[in-house]
Amino acid sequence: MLISLSAIAVLLILSAFFSGSETALTAASRPLMHQLERNGDRRARMINRLYEKKERLIGAILLGNNLVNIMASALATGFLIGVFGEAGIAYATVSMTLLILIFSEILPKTYALRDPNRVALASAPVVNALVFALAPATGAVHLVVRGMFRLFGVTFDATEALGASAAELRGAIDLHAGKGGAVKQERAMLRSILDLADVEVSEIMVHRKTVVMIEAGQPAAAMVDKVLASPFTRVPLWREQPENVVGVLHSKALLKALRAAGGNLDDLDIFALAAKPWFILESTSLLNQLQAFRKRHEHFALVVDEYGSLMGIVTLEDILEEIVGEIVDEHDVVVAGVRPQGDGSYVVEGSVTIRDLNRQFEWDLPDEEAATVAGLILHESRRIPEVGQAFMFHGFRFEILRRLRHQITSIRINPPQKTASGGEPRE
Repeated sequence: MLISLSAIAVLLILSAFFSGSETALTAASRPLMHQLERNGDRRARMINRLYEKKERLIGAILLGNNLVNIMASALATGFLIGVFGEAGIAYATVSMTLLILIFSEILPKTYALRDPNRVALASAPVVNALVFALAPATGAVHLVVRGMFRLFGVTFDATEALGASAAELRGAIDLHAGKGGAVKQERAMLRSILDLADVEVSEIMVHRKTVVMIEAGQPAAAMVDKVLASPFTRVPLWREQPENVVGVLHSKALLKALRAAGGNLDDLDIFALAAKPWFILESTSLLNQLQAFRKRHEHFALVVDEYGSLMGIVTLEDILEEIVGEIVDEHDVVVAGVRPQGDGSYVVEGSVTIRDLNRQFEWDLPDEEAATVAGLILHESRRIPEVGQAFMFHGFRFEILRRLRHQITSIRINPPQKTASGGEPRE
């Protein structure tokens, strides 16, 4: 009797080990194990090797778990039949179901889920030896499984592994815990990196109407004054019409030429100092443009549409700001663009980009059809709205505060939580 009970207890402990190990190894963090292996952790290396042959790992654990569970149930049934006769079958069924469920399944799996990385590292050597020892048996089982798959016409490739997709990475970023400012900034930066290949230059460029440009035919003194008055390092030069950009003047090159000329502007050919303009299509992705900036060792490009018309400019700093947020130096002209109000709404300039709002407040406004808030309102309303009109789009309430001719310049935005009980907006 003591031998049978001791054997059942040992088998239940082994079953608990198999169940806990299976849960821990499947729930452990792959990135953490990868980093631990790089730091020289031998057990993490075992886990990573087991992940590479996940079929063998799961097969060995399931084989061992089922083996000990069936053996424990058989011993308990034989023992209880000897004590209670035929009724022992019912007693064994109930008692072993409860024992296996509580002590060999729920308890070890719950414990493993509380700290899967530590449990996985602790169990890795034993599981690794088990996988090696049961390799012939699990191999035979897999052959049977593959044969059954072929009977039903299902292709089965044991070596195929699904890599981490962009959707999985976005999900991991969204699960990044915490609501503090630093955590929100980290989430925004990681999302922006994944978006680089999907965002076009036209969505972040400085529009041509706000670009500081200088006419190349002016006297040298006038051009120097305008360069010095500009807060920017690089200034496009144009001839005949603003869209005809013929060069890009760097203020550092101008200062060097002024020093070489001893301050004499009469003999200074400013146009000769300008670099050749670099034109790119507005449909260029930020990722491709970032790589192009690095390859050409340039920081400034002029954006044109499919017809060659000038649309604006984009700089390396603009792309970096898409990742890290606004970069402001001592010469930048700071325009907030967004003013929080006491009632929870926001007064936003029409030129503020939707991406900036989504990143700053973790909203989910669509930016496929329009880059700015004003553009989104025009696209959704299919009209040029009047001052005072309000619209409800995507759960947000947009109220037109100011308009300059056909351009929306100021909007009040109420996020969804502020409009949920505020009744129907007027339109």
